Amino acid sequence: MFGGMFGGGAQKPAVSPAAGPMGGMAGAMGGGQMDPNAQLAAAEQEMEMVTDMFARLGELCNKKCLIQRYSDEELTKAEAVCIDRCVTKYFQVNREVSDKLAKMSQANQQ
Repeated sequence: MFGGMFGGGAQKPAVSPAAGPMGGMAGAMGGGQMDPNAQLAAAEQEMEMVTDMFARLGELCNKKCLIQRYSDEELTKAEAVCIDRCVTKYFQVNREVSDKLAKMSQANQQ
């Protein structure tokens, strides 16, 4: 169902692997050492951000794509296609906004 995002798609990853799924503190720190407490706090914050993102994604795409009369226990083809497109667009916009913010942050640092 999510072939475009999670398998078989020709899309590049949103961030570098070293940066983690949300940009991560490892990428921001330039590979330097962090205090273990700071690492734990950063990991907890990143986990909260990812959890919040998936909750908003699920709510948004369910509201947009799923028919509210549950006459069938399986997704219809139209619902599955809509959800796939919704998820793809959500991640694409998320990536574009993240890239733009990173560029702005980088420009401010110079």
